[in-house]
Amino acid sequence: MKDSRYTVVFGACLTQFTIIGLLFSYGLFFKVFEAEFGWSRTLLSSCSSLAFLMMGILAMAGGRLSDKFGPRRVLAFTGVIFGFGFALISQVSQAWQLFVIFGLFISLGLSTHDVVTLSTIGRWFERRRGMMTGVVKVGTAFGQMTVPPITALLILSFGWRVAVITLGASAIVLLLIAAFSMKNPPRPAGPETDVAKSGLTFSQARGTRVFWTMCIIQLLFFPSVSTIPLHLAVHGMDLGIPPAIAATLLSVIGGASIAGRLAIGALVDKIGGRNSYAICFAFLILSLVAMMNITSHLPLFMVVALYGFGHGGFFTLVAPSVAEYFGMRAHGAIFGTVLFFGTIGGAIAPVLAGMSFDSTGSYFYAFLGLLILAVAGLALALSLPRRT
Repeated sequence: MKDSRYTVVFGACLTQFTIIGLLFSYGLFFKVFEAEFGWSRTLLSSCSSLAFLMMGILAMAGGRLSDKFGPRRVLAFTGVIFGFGFALISQVSQAWQLFVIFGLFISLGLSTHDVVTLSTIGRWFERRRGMMTGVVKVGTAFGQMTVPPITALLILSFGWRVAVITLGASAIVLLLIAAFSMKNPPRPAGPETDVAKSGLTFSQARGTRVFWTMCIIQLLFFPSVSTIPLHLAVHGMDLGIPPAIAATLLSVIGGASIAGRLAIGALVDKIGGRNSYAICFAFLILSLVAMMNITSHLPLFMVVALYGFGHGGFFTLVAPSVAEYFGMRAHGAIFGTVLFFGTIGGAIAPVLAGMSFDSTGSYFYAFLGLLILAVAGLALALSLPRRT
């Protein structure tokens, strides 16, 4: 039983590592696509935004399918599609092709990497749900730290087309290994002790204020966690940082987010979702204020580390907070719906950031907009019920 639990943790970590590592690497192709195709950052951001929007829509279905059929088949199918889609980027020559790949292939892998893995972890670890969610999300951090520098090296050594083929093929192999490591825990004979049957149904949850509050909170913080990683490397290049070193900005997010994921994962078990949200918003707000005023290299790396802590915390606390307020009975469906609301903001914000840069030559107003949303999110988070 214990061996099975930690095999599941391994599979969930590997899924997070692969999907988010490749997603973070996409921003490194901006300069290449600008030079070869003349595509603007607004266009390139729009592809990522489409993937986020479709991720949210598909996550609702992915959560329900995982609740019904278990994680293994769902993750295997979506993992193969994701890897194939990433490799397919090597064949693009027109902008519409990139939109199709991100809208149909990349988004499918994104839609299940959180909702399926974290719901499964929640079922295996009832008492340490937050802590083990944090451990799984450390896999994401390692992906953020290691995959972008590898991607930058592949681009410099072999060109961008070979780089995306290599990354896509590797993703298929890794995600299949991860999928076959995943399964739901066996259900005990006594239904009243079955954690999977405790809590609210989706219809019951949908009728509560807390449900809609969590959806709007997700809508308010997700623009930052989708926009900053996407534009950060190219923003660093704009400030004069060489591309290979700019890629390490993403690694800094990943490294700092390890501390955020583990700390918030442990805290959410003790102080609840409300207070954990407040801590993460505080880190996000401080980092955005600083980013608006930074024009040199070293301070940027320091502020990115501050942002990374909050970034990691946000991605850790949502799943256990859903379990805290609604139980595990329909966790996948509820969690998937909350994620969907986040992807609405996550889809719009990167495009607006790209448009802001294209029109002003600066990310100042993009950071200002994200700051306003974060302050509103903090106020709303403080309205959530305290942990009893």
